[in-house]
Amino acid sequence: MPEPAPDDLEELRPYDAVVLLSFGGPESREEVMPFLRRVTAGRGIPDERLESVAEHYYLMGGRSPINDQNRALLKALHAELRRRGSALPVLWGNRNSEPFLTDVLRDAYDRGARRVLAITTSAYSSYSSCRQYREDIAEAVSTLAGEGRTIVVDKIRQYATHPGFARANTRLATEAIRQIGQPDDARLRVAFVTHSIPVGMDDTSGPGDGEGNLYWHQHDELGHVILDEAGITLDRNLSGALVFCSRSGPPSQPWLEPDVNDYLRQVASEGVTDVVIAPIGFVSDHMEVRYDLDVEAAETAAELGLRVVRVPTVGVDGEFVSGLVDLTEERAAEARDETVSHPAWPGEAMPSICRPGCCPNLRVAKAAACGSD
Repeated sequence: MPEPAPDDLEELRPYDAVVLLSFGGPESREEVMPFLRRVTAGRGIPDERLESVAEHYYLMGGRSPINDQNRALLKALHAELRRRGSALPVLWGNRNSEPFLTDVLRDAYDRGARRVLAITTSAYSSYSSCRQYREDIAEAVSTLAGEGRTIVVDKIRQYATHPGFARANTRLATEAIRQIGQPDDARLRVAFVTHSIPVGMDDTSGPGDGEGNLYWHQHDELGHVILDEAGITLDRNLSGALVFCSRSGPPSQPWLEPDVNDYLRQVASEGVTDVVIAPIGFVSDHMEVRYDLDVEAAETAAELGLRVVRVPTVGVDGEFVSGLVDLTEERAAEARDETVSHPAWPGEAMPSICRPGCCPNLRVAKAAACGSD
């Protein structure tokens, strides 16, 4: 980790480094099952069930696309920071595969970092998309403290409602709708896809004093904004729905529905001929996009005779990357006790320091960083 010159750090003081924190994924067939065991640790899921999921990875050579996409995002963040005159190091750590967050922070500490700012690759508010990353940070910081390495890690706020994320998704979806041509509006639907989560997790998403269901509402608000904006741009009366993919867990446990494949069957029965699939719940084309949408949903659409166009995820889109760097500058200004504006569109801005009871862990109480509880 290079030593940044003090003059280069003005906008990101007091941070010594930025770390991109992600889920991780296997990079060979041999890594698949160990990776899946880490992901499901403590849930009592037998290897027989994991093997069925492993087949998705084996279909792609055992290599998840997520790590390469994180490398690309890391490079894009580095370039945008340099464009703005910052020499701050940009690091990368994962939850479930190398490079593990604890190892990355240990190395950063040994190179002189004492305060680090995290960017997670999950935009929305729920336990699995926010608090679990906060638990990862707390565990890594605690482990390092036990080694005599005291390091502080903050994170940018969840950015589902940040204009950079929303505008990039809107523009990409609009171009895909333009690409599908001019079927009658009654025969066209836009399916906004995100990762399904247990209903109980959605019910408790958001601050403890809130109404819950913030995960669902954030996606729904963005979907409606995209329909409205694209409809105005293209002079069309567009319809769509929020749908889900990648459900797991026992059949007795309710998860958010409808599944994207069930939605495709429903709209085909209603006379729809064209569907735009917009994976707004994901920041890159990782396994849930490549397999669940580009393989399974594509096969379902073909069986039904539906014509489908899949919208790209925001990935390394310039407007999205610029928005992430805006959020790092915003968080740094907060850390310096400066007055900060929190742009949001659509919906409300989430706080950088999560409020009490936000997105609780429903299985076991664990320490979480970057919050007020």
